[in-house]
Amino acid sequence: MKKTALISVAMIVALLTFVMTMTQTHAQREIIHEERSQYRDVVVTEFNDQRCMLFNVHRGDMNQTCIDLRDPKRLVFSYTKMSFAGLLLNPAPRRILVAGLGGGTIPMAMRDLFPNASIDVLEVDQAVLNVAQEFFGFREDEAMTAHVVDARVFIKRAGLRGEQYDYIVLDAFSGEYIPEHLLSKEFLEEVRAILTPDGVVVANTFSSSRLYDYESVTYQAVFGEFYNFKLPGSGNRLILATKNELPPPGELRSPARDLYDALAPYGVNLMEYPPRLTTRPDWDTSTRILTDQYSPANLLN
Repeated sequence: MKKTALISVAMIVALLTFVMTMTQTHAQREIIHEERSQYRDVVVTEFNDQRCMLFNVHRGDMNQTCIDLRDPKRLVFSYTKMSFAGLLLNPAPRRILVAGLGGGTIPMAMRDLFPNASIDVLEVDQAVLNVAQEFFGFREDEAMTAHVVDARVFIKRAGLRGEQYDYIVLDAFSGEYIPEHLLSKEFLEEVRAILTPDGVVVANTFSSSRLYDYESVTYQAVFGEFYNFKLPGSGNRLILATKNELPPPGELRSPARDLYDALAPYGVNLMEYPPRLTTRPDWDTSTRILTDQYSPANLLN
């Protein structure tokens, strides 16, 4: 009994310490800007030399984008770094499409890395674009254009025009969920239609959720075998999909070495990624595929 009581007291003390730490952190986090749109509140905070964008802060949503004010080029989040794993499959993209702007860290890094590439960035919320430009250094130029549009609409129209991209990043998180119309088989077929023969789709999704099995079988139905990519400590997983048969992970070490120096300033070490890529299903392959008619994504997120 005494041992149990001591354990309980220790657990209570640990919990109180955690709550106090989180309360202090929240109190110290300074809100420097708040902008309301028809979709959400877009909030910019600063704490410990980090500037972050988050949505609906009063509901407790997590950061969407953070930059290190001391070293703005360095990528802060693991999932942002992981999105560059697609370069293992296409190391020199010429036409890039990024669905989901956030603070613009991914398209800006791509702009620096591939100055001769053409980049289209899709963001449904004008307020997010405003904040990215004012507080996170996002800039359009002759090679990079931001479109305030729903990604589904833009991609469908691009397909009708016969346009194609060789690097497509799907990062359209809205708060803590992915819009259901950007998860269906029909949408992914539209994405596949604008992918070049040597192109790669890099989709940022959840590493664990009730939606995991549904996402996985839907991507598999459209693209066939894909690379499943996770890193310890990250709540995200990246899906890397192509139109062609995937190379063995061992063959990806060469492009990882070639790109190592270029990506070092961003804190990305591609050499760590090939051993983490797997095509082995860790989901229930009998799960029902998500479609425009069957899409319980908002209930499962």
